[in-house]
Parts: sequence; structure tokens; C-alpha cells
Amino acid sequence: MTVTKGRRQRRPQAPSEKSDQRRSQAKRAIFAVCLLLLAAALAALGTWQVQRLAWKRDLIARVEERVHAAPVPAPARADWDKVNAADDEYRRVSATGTLANDKQTLVYASTILGPGYWVMTPLTLTDGTSILINRGFVPIDRRDPASRRAGDVPGPVAITGLMRMTEPKGSLLQSNDVTADRWYSRDVEAIAAKRGVGAVAPYFVDADATPNQGGLPVGGLTIIHFPNNHFVYAVTWYGLAAMVLALLLFILRAEIGRGRRE
Repeated sequence: MTVTKGRRQRRPQAPSEKSDQRRSQAKRAIFAVCLLLLAAALAALGTWQVQRLAWKRDLIARVEERVHAAPVPAPARADWDKVNAADDEYRRVSATGTLANDKQTLVYASTILGPGYWVMTPLTLTDGTSILINRGFVPIDRRDPASRRAGDVPGPVAITGLMRMTEPKGSLLQSNDVTADRWYSRDVEAIAAKRGVGAVAPYFVDADATPNQGGLPVGGLTIIHFPNNHFVYAVTWYGLAAMVLALLLFILRAEIGRGRRE
């Protein structure tokens, strides 16, 4: 008896099996597209962080240059509308006027010297306008102005320090209570209104470390720190994008192998 060998015949697929196969392929295709879109989104986030890294490095360089530059006159009333954080934050400035010590405001502060208050005092200029000056830090037990009268300089005084932008409404954790006169941020407009100060600059000045009589307030405690984790974030986003692409490649290779077997 002669036995004839031949290729194994593939069993014809029923219409329902073909339909199920098409649906399965469609689902896998949709999943692959979603992975591709996810990888693109992650890569875009990585690129955004690279751009942020360049911006942050430029910001740090500009601030360093301002902090160590020679002081310039504080912007006068005619230039107040031009003041902005991008161009003026931490610029060294100087101003001469008379401190309105009877209108000082205490703003809660946590510093390297411990908890206490910033002493915010209006500096009245010759043209009648005012600049709010952060004269420096006093500890909690020296909150009462009577306990540090020696530091209340009378008559004309020259102030040198760093320009800062107003801090409206309050801190991240606590809001200013204007009625109770409790302050957690240096809100120039609100403080000026509370103390009856007229035309006031839209910024304040952190006084430098020039000693005050009696040792208080302590100036020059401005902390200049810009967190710069953008490189780590960029590597993380790009790494996740690479992982998603690796998963997509694995799925595509598996699909190609499946197609060859079928």
C-alpha cells in the first residue's frame, strides 16, 4: 500500500472565528496606537523639562548678576507700572527717605535665626510717595516695638537692599487676617491700606545686612534659592517614553510572529 505524504491542510475558519480574529486584531491595533501616543506624550513632557531647565539656568544667572551688581536707584513713581518680577526681582536698589516707624507692620517669618517677624516699615520719599521696607528680622520675644526703640532710626536714612515683588493675600498655608492685623506674607497693597500709607510702590525692599542700632532688626536674611530638578524630570519622562516604546516593539514582534505561524 502506498502512502502519499502532503502538506497539512489548514482547517477553514468559520465566519464567527474570522469575525473574532478581526476584532482581536483591531483591539491590538488600538492598544498599539495608544502606546504610541503615550510615548509621544511622555517624550513631549521630557522636552518641556529640557526647555524649563534652560529657562531656570538663565533665571539663576540673571539673579546672580543682579544680586552682586552695584545698587541702582529704586524705581520712582513714574516707573512703577514697568516693574515686574522677570526684570526686577532681587535687583539691588537704594533709596533715601524717612522711616515711618509708627506705621511698622510685623509679618510672621521663619528664618535661620528661628521664628519671629519681619519688620515692614514705610520709607517716605521726598516726593511724598513711599516704599515698604523689610528692615529685617526680630524674634518673637522682641515683637513689642518698645523693646527695640534703638533700632527706630529718626530723620533721613539711606536704605540699600533687594527689590522684591508683593506677596498678596497670604502664605501657602495661612491667609493674612487684615482685620486682626495678623500677617503671613508681605502684601504691599494691603499693608499700606491698613497703615494709611498713601502712594506706595508696588514692590518692597529687603534691607541688606547693615547693622541697626541695638542689633535689631537683623537685615540681610533674604534666601535666594531656586529648586532646579528639571534635568532629573527630563530623564524620568524620556525613560518612561523609552519603556513604553520597548513594550510597543515587543507587542509588534509578537504580532508578526503570530501572523507567520498562522
